[in-house]
Amino acid sequence: MTTPAPYPIGTPGIAWGPAERAAWLDRQKVLRSYADDVLSRIEPLRARFDVVEYGRLDYPPHSYPLFAIRSGDWNDALPVVLVTGGVHGYETSGVHGALQFLEQRAADYAGKINLIVAPCISPWAYERIHRWNRDAIDPNRSFRADSPAQEAAALIDLVAPFRERVLLHIDLHETTDTDESEFRPALAARDGEHYVPDEIPDGFYLVDDSEHPQPEFQDAVIAAVAQVTHIAPADANGEIIGSKVFSPGVIRYPLQKLGLCAGVTDARYRTTTEVYPDSPKATPEQCNAAQVAAVCAAIEYALT
Repeated sequence: MTTPAPYPIGTPGIAWGPAERAAWLDRQKVLRSYADDVLSRIEPLRARFDVVEYGRLDYPPHSYPLFAIRSGDWNDALPVVLVTGGVHGYETSGVHGALQFLEQRAADYAGKINLIVAPCISPWAYERIHRWNRDAIDPNRSFRADSPAQEAAALIDLVAPFRERVLLHIDLHETTDTDESEFRPALAARDGEHYVPDEIPDGFYLVDDSEHPQPEFQDAVIAAVAQVTHIAPADANGEIIGSKVFSPGVIRYPLQKLGLCAGVTDARYRTTTEVYPDSPKATPEQCNAAQVAAVCAAIEYALT
């Protein structure tokens, strides 16, 4: 087996200090525009939804407004459905899938649910196509009280007034080749740990909550997505990214214990989607469509 080259920042086996974090930040460059890609698509939605600014990331010299789109006819008698995307800014279909759902399918559920969608939780990372925020923190390990990540803290505050009434939360993610070429090596270097390469699953899969599993719900979402794109098979060990496969395309994590976004409420139905955009068998359009199909299937199952 080829030994991976050391990450270019830091000393192997020693966790980063301020100098290493500063060197990492200096490497991050703007590669795309939050305003052009996301805010420009949110603006027309104001005609059909309430658009609320629920926070603002203060990353001098820039400030990033955070927006959620919610049902204009909010009715406290109806269940709440929460859709989140872009917790990891580099996971493109999470953001664009959430926006596409709002543009094309959300109206189908008017009068049936109270919908709230936060399509791009991490705009700084979206612009830099990165997993972490400006402070080299993974927001998707930070959804807990006194969160060190501004992105996570803002969403926690957003959902606080209706947290106990959320029926469904679906969090839209991707697994990409850069997980192995950049992000996992960077994580090991940051924390002073040894990096062990892993296998990237080829296809769509879901992460259920190991503390409160809903296998029939997860299977219903997988069945719908399978009509759009292929489902990731288990590896030779019967696993996906080191976790046991419980049914085709479904693994489980303790969502709240790990501080994952999908555990930000106590919703009965919770799941994290994972699309594989680098597959030769998938296109960006399929990845976005798979996210939309997953959201729709999740809502329809939860309502029945």
